[in-house]
Formats: sequence, structure tokens, C-alpha cells
Amino acid sequence: MLFIVLLPLQLLAQLQLAPVFSSNMVLQRDQPVHIWGVAKPGERIVVSFYNQQFQAIAGGDSSWSITLQKYTADHQSQQLTVCSAGETIMLKNILIGDVWVCIGQSNMEWPMQSELHYKEQTGKAQLPNLRFFNPTYAGKNIYAAVFPDSIAKRLTAKDFYSGEWQSSDSNTFKNMSAVAWYFGKTVLSETDVPQGLINLSIGGAPLETFISVEAMKQHPLFSAKVKGDWLTNAAMPTWVKQRGKENVDDLEDAPSDALGKNHGYKPGFAFAAGIEPILQMPVKGILCYQGESNAQEIERVMEYNALQALLVEDYRAKWKIPELPFYYVQLSSIDSARYKSQLWPQFRNEQRRFMSLVKNTGMAVSSDIGDSGSVHPLNKKDVGERLAKWALHDMYKKKMLPSGPIPVKAVFRGGNVAVYFKYTGKELTTFNQAPLKGFTTNTDLHAAATIHRRKIIIKTNQRPHYVYYGWSPYTDANLMNAENLPASTFSLEVK
Repeated sequence: MLFIVLLPLQLLAQLQLAPVFSSNMVLQRDQPVHIWGVAKPGERIVVSFYNQQFQAIAGGDSSWSITLQKYTADHQSQQLTVCSAGETIMLKNILIGDVWVCIGQSNMEWPMQSELHYKEQTGKAQLPNLRFFNPTYAGKNIYAAVFPDSIAKRLTAKDFYSGEWQSSDSNTFKNMSAVAWYFGKTVLSETDVPQGLINLSIGGAPLETFISVEAMKQHPLFSAKVKGDWLTNAAMPTWVKQRGKENVDDLEDAPSDALGKNHGYKPGFAFAAGIEPILQMPVKGILCYQGESNAQEIERVMEYNALQALLVEDYRAKWKIPELPFYYVQLSSIDSARYKSQLWPQFRNEQRRFMSLVKNTGMAVSSDIGDSGSVHPLNKKDVGERLAKWALHDMYKKKMLPSGPIPVKAVFRGGNVAVYFKYTGKELTTFNQAPLKGFTTNTDLHAAATIHRRKIIIKTNQRPHYVYYGWSPYTDANLMNAENLPASTFSLEVK
């Protein structure tokens, strides 16, 4: 489906590109470049790029679409012009490289100017080969309050997001997703391939908003999420519905449909507003930092892997890229005294398991840099760089460890439980070589665990059924690998 469909008659003569296209953008390398928009029906459209011309005729519904050829990565700025009936659109400073789509909630949205290392990065932000499309969205920074009419009018798929591409410098990068910026900066420095980042994250958003209504309707477990008013739907996260009601329940004229009033948290809405409009645009992969809003009820925790698998499968099908990479951030850690994080250990464990359930995925651990009193840890540098390691390892074939230690099995023998890992490097270690912390079993909350090169040995008087690591909402667990990458929270059955 084209992003721009039928327009009022007075606009039909106006040549337009889909909103994702602007000067300073990155177009995906090694894939046919696709350009589309609207013009007066029957008019000829000519696209000029790399001294070549490509043509199409606008259809009866005003839409047009042109597929260009494939291009290799190019740091040299290019100009793209679109002409029709005396009208011309000129896009300048375009690069060919890799494009990543970023989704999630506030920890993905978190801007550079609020990040821990922001001041020291301002002098390093002049990166002409790092570009981002960082649109604002309707309702941004409005929390437990009714949306004003000016925001309510923008609660449509067409008007929800608004922005244009920018090149990274000390001014523009201030409002960019810190996680995404560090990811792009790291990949750029290691590969010299221009990086483009499309940031569609929404503070507080549940995963459901980034999944198409169509995909959920067809799924036996999740069709209930798209039946009736989402604000009263028992299959949706409780906190999400509460915030939605605070924002739009009292708005009489808010745009709506069979699922209720529109909102950034509504099932399928961010997909319709942000993902669907760019499905014709080739991309390199997806980055996701989401989960806090889906981790407060046990039903939501236990369905999350299947829900995220649906998202990944649907994106791969709709982009027609069966191996589209999906790299995500495991929830951090926070004390339950100030936040409803009691289920976070179990949620983090489910996120760990996801890598073994869906191929071509990778998880960045962040529990070691959590904040006991805030759901927004300020250190996004390590998070973005850890995500980048997955991309560098998988997609750019760099020889490096993509992850901290991930458990493989736990075996009881001779009064000991031995826990084996992958991604250890030459040996396991701890942060600053401090005494090992974080291991428990179902029979011993103070398990005596020690490092034996690439495995952990736990001495025990009786065979436990399970061994746990980092099993608390806020954890000081400190196991790392030889590259100082932290181990994931886990629960493992003892064999």
C-alpha cells in the first residue's frame, strides 16, 4: 500500500514524495531503490539520480512508483530530482548506505542531550555519514493529561509522525535516540558504510502498537487484542490502557475506528503510521528497545515471546526479507520499591530465550547498568554499542564476540552444578575482578559459585532443580566475558 493515497482534488496537481524522502537521507545499498509519491493522474514523472533517468505515469488514484537500480555504498553526496508537469522536487546530500528502523518505548526514544555521556560526545557528533530520520509524534511529552485539540487532530496514521532527515552534528544529534545514535556511530566507525536511522519509538508504547492489526487478527493467540475498544480490552497491558484513557477518553472528536480512539499505544497504530508507510523502502534491519509496558502482568510476560515473534515474522514477510535482522535490548534493572518491576527477572529470562526461538536475532544485555530508582538508566552508550556488536558480527562479518555469556546448560555431578556458556571468549570474569555475585538456586539463595575458566561451578549439598542468575528486579550480578560484556539474567533447569 502506498503511503500517500487519495488526496483532496485541489492537491492532485501537486507533485509530492512520500514523507520519508527528504534531503540528507540514506538510501539502502545493494537493493533496488524505490521512489514513490503522488501527482496529477496521467502525468509523467521523471526521476533523475546518478546521471540516469527513470520514468512512470501517475495512476488514476494519483499514486506513482518508480524502481531505480541497485547502488553500492557511497560517501559522495548525490542529488535526486523528481519532475512532473513543470514541477520539480530536488533532494540534496543523499548517501547510499545501510538503513535501520528503530522501534520501542522511552528508553529507545531517550535523547542524546539527556544521556550520561552527552557532553563528551558533543565534540564527536560531526559525522556527515551518519544520518537520522527522527520524527516527533502526536502526544510526545504529554503524560497523565488529556491531549489538547491540536494534538487530537494529528491522531491519524497520516499526521501522527512528522519530521525530516538530518545529518549528525553537535546540534541535530541532541534529540536523536541515544541508543540509535551510538549504534550508528559504532557501526560507521567499524565499517565506513554510511548509516541511516529511522526512529519511530514512542514513550510508554506497548509492543502491540508496532504490529499490524492484520497480523494480530490472523493469530490464534492475539486476535483478542484487536476486538472491541482497546481502552477496555482485557488482552492489553493495564498501564497502557490507563494512560490511553487519561489522554483520549474525554476527547469527543478524536479520530477512531472499530478498535476505539486513536493513540500511539493503540494496537496496530504505530505500524499503520510509521512502519507501513516505509515498507516499500529497503532497509538493513530492525532495532528494538521495548518491554517495560508489557512486563507488569504475568499474562503479558508469558505471551511476549510469541508476540515479538509475530512482529518479526510479519516485518520479514511484508518487507520480503526472510532473514531481516532483529536486534533488541533486554530490560535493564530497577528496584521494585519505586516501580512495578517484580516480574522483570522472568521477563528478562523470556527475552533471553527469544534468541533461540527466532533466527537472526540478537540481544543486548543492560541489567548491569540499571538504575535502582529510575526506569530510565542514563548510560545509553553501552547499550547502543552492544547492539552494534550484533550487527557487526552478523551482518558485517567482523570477528568479535556479539554478546556477553549466554547459558547453554546446567549439569549436576558429584555435589556440584556446572553451568556452561557460549560467548565466553578465552574465559569468564567479573566486573573489575570483584568476587562473583548473582547466582542462586531453588534450594540456596546464597549459592557458593566460582569461575572455572569458561564455566561456573556451584557447590551444593543437594541437587537443585533450577539455577538462577541475576534473579531480582534490580541486580548487582557481575559475571562478564573476556570482552567485558555482561551475562544475561537466566533461569536454567539442572540436568
